[in-house]
Amino acid sequence: MKAYLQRVGTIYVPVENPERSSRWYQENFGAVENYRDENKAILDIANVSFFLVKSMPGEKATFKDYLNVEHFLLTFEVDGLDKLKEFHVDLKEKQVEVGDIEDRGHAGNNFVFQDLDGNKFDVWSELSPGFKENF
Repeated sequence: MKAYLQRVGTIYVPVENPERSSRWYQENFGAVENYRDENKAILDIANVSFFLVKSMPGEKATFKDYLNVEHFLLTFEVDGLDKLKEFHVDLKEKQVEVGDIEDRGHAGNNFVFQDLDGNKFDVWSELSPGFKENF
């Protein structure tokens, strides 16, 4: 089968307050805001467009597995373990809720962080080979 899909272009994240969440992503991750109104904010983060969409209170972009453990929907990549550790410390200093750095039994290490609305995201210390080749 031919591979038509080339990249992820947009990710939709539920938030209670798009303006407040947009500022938080800008301050903590260097996101660039391209547009905002009362219902959404559009940010550039890690070469992907993030739509922060005003949602009902308590909505999150996570799911629970068969063991009732809440999971993140996506993983960001950084370039190596030193960058992962540096980013982990930086987020902790900014009072972002972060988990411990983990060795999950495969190449690299990871940690999980949460945004203001409880959306969980993962960070991995290994850049994908295709990304390294193209960028």
